[in-house]
Amino acid sequence: MTTNEHVETVIVGSGFGGSVTAFRLAEAGKPVLLLERGNLMPPGSFPRAPHLVRRNFWDPSAGLYGMWNVWFFRKYGALVSSGVGGGSLIYANVLLRKDERWFVTEEPGRPGYEHWPVSRAILDPHYDNVLAAMSAQVFPEHAPYCDTGKVLHFRRAVERLAAKDPKRSLVKPPLAVIFASDDRPAQIGTPIGVPGDNLHGCARTTCTLCGECIIGCNTGAKNTLDLNYLSRAKKLGADIRHLHEVRRFRRLPGSGPRFEVTYVVHDPGLVEPHDTSALEERVVTCDRLVIAAGALGSTYLMLKNREAIGVRSKELGARFSGNGDLLAFAIACVGDDKRPLRFDPTRGPTITSALREADRLDTGNPHDGRGFYLEDAGFPSQMAWLAEGLNPIGWLVRVARLMKRFARKLVGMDDDPDVGEEFASVFGSGDLAATLLPLLGMGRDVPDGAFDLAGPRERLRLTWSHDRSRDYFDRVEAAARDIAGELRGQFVLNPTSRFFKRLVTVHPLGGVPMGRTIADGVVDSFGRVFECDGLWVLDGSILPGPVGPNPALTIAAIADRAATEAMLG
Repeated sequence: MTTNEHVETVIVGSGFGGSVTAFRLAEAGKPVLLLERGNLMPPGSFPRAPHLVRRNFWDPSAGLYGMWNVWFFRKYGALVSSGVGGGSLIYANVLLRKDERWFVTEEPGRPGYEHWPVSRAILDPHYDNVLAAMSAQVFPEHAPYCDTGKVLHFRRAVERLAAKDPKRSLVKPPLAVIFASDDRPAQIGTPIGVPGDNLHGCARTTCTLCGECIIGCNTGAKNTLDLNYLSRAKKLGADIRHLHEVRRFRRLPGSGPRFEVTYVVHDPGLVEPHDTSALEERVVTCDRLVIAAGALGSTYLMLKNREAIGVRSKELGARFSGNGDLLAFAIACVGDDKRPLRFDPTRGPTITSALREADRLDTGNPHDGRGFYLEDAGFPSQMAWLAEGLNPIGWLVRVARLMKRFARKLVGMDDDPDVGEEFASVFGSGDLAATLLPLLGMGRDVPDGAFDLAGPRERLRLTWSHDRSRDYFDRVEAAARDIAGELRGQFVLNPTSRFFKRLVTVHPLGGVPMGRTIADGVVDSFGRVFECDGLWVLDGSILPGPVGPNPALTIAAIADRAATEAMLG
């Protein structure tokens, strides 16, 4: 073990909490060291070939250093990211504010209660700061972007539903995607700035509508955190180190440095399975420690090190929420003329629009239930090929027809040399993928999940049941059915939810919830750990309940407030 380094602030993790905090501290001239376990992922490096995609998962002990990190608990699955930029590498770009009335202030007394010690009014200036830093833009409604099928058809369906039900409305969210650059009109594939603008030194272009947002944007049109906050932080002197994974930390006695952080450095050249526990441990001390490793990572680290840092709150591990995530599909959709309705879901950003259904907090009617957003979704062309492969019998029939034509030629029964039509027919109509529209629901589920450590190796365990959220999920499912109906298609629920009763989230929240006091939270509204001066947590783990819409903007705004008003205030 080596220890000869001290820095004022150590930040663990480079997602929406860690990146914003690193920039704000560096902007103020404060020394900051950011440790990110994942690798650098510049535009142009995201894999597409199968043999490379296989290696794009995160498990260093198996020689894997990619960005996909999949967690599976007994009744819940979660997909998160590992890499410089954290979850922004795979998020769907949506930057929506938490609805004003959804900042719940319930009193303790039942499982899954919520109490937000911040409000919309408090966060609004910080929402503004983040939207500006992320160069947020609404999807253009003019050429060359306006002919995107899934956008047009989804928005028309939502408008028809909204006309029937005033609790429903169409939302066109700000997106962290560059469609127009340098005060020029929106145009596909035009240059963005200069390569020196970002820490990778790579060229970027405006959105090319490739549909690859969630598997890594290779054109750089997507505003991931490494291209803005972290690039600016580095220019201002922040020390950003990738492949540095924090193992443990402890509070130091005496009047010197407050914390000791132990970490290891991964070697991406070790591509064979190996024992990562044997990696050399290194130590850095600091006066301020910011844990920003995501809801799962931060909760695990805090539980693992709770004795070493002296966390006494009984709420540690509490109030897990999946932000109400639910995946469904509208398939085999047809238009008014009964012909296949083509969404071309591989064309355009992953998400562009949403149906918002009002909450009982909005309407004042307790029978209206919990509110949610239901968003259109696209997917990369690689997934379209997989979708078409779901009908292998049809493909085999088409191949058999082609083989029959060749057989006729071999025996001299067919002298027509043109077989282009026969080869084209092997691909079929492509209607299965082209007429399929994924629907992503998210909203106010009940945050009643609980984490702890289990087994001799102290693995993170989630105890959760969606029973208290059943009414909420039924409402989201009903809205998705209505969308499918408006599109004259069939409704299909995500198979993992339908057959295995297992929900999957891409927005895990909670575990280190904020509260008013140590009795109802682990941290205060600024992310400061109660009764542990100098220790902060700033990421999705501190949210005391679901955000409702996509949580990235709220996490970043909370970090912006913490850094500017508490750390530097």
